[in-house]
Amino acid sequence: MESNHFFYVLKCSDGSYYAGYSNNVEKRVQTHNDGKGAKYTRSRRPVSLLYQEHHSTKGDALKAEQAFKKKSRKAKERYLLENQGRQKDE
Repeated sequence: MESNHFFYVLKCSDGSYYAGYSNNVEKRVQTHNDGKGAKYTRSRRPVSLLYQEHHSTKGDALKAEQAFKKKSRKAKERYLLENQGRQKDE
């Protein structure tokens, strides 16, 4: 059975980024846009999916999320630009 563990990045209406984990990214983005997601995104709707990265384990996806959150804004933008247009599969 294939595992579905994703680290994802949203762009909020104020231009900020939100990083998260999900096993169903499309459903999670809808939850954020319905105002039922993270507290951070509730006042920054609508959000749009910028990036998602598949991982074989939940732990790996959560590590990728945490690593992204620790980056500076400039480093986050560089990461997204370097990986734009392709879903990373790790």
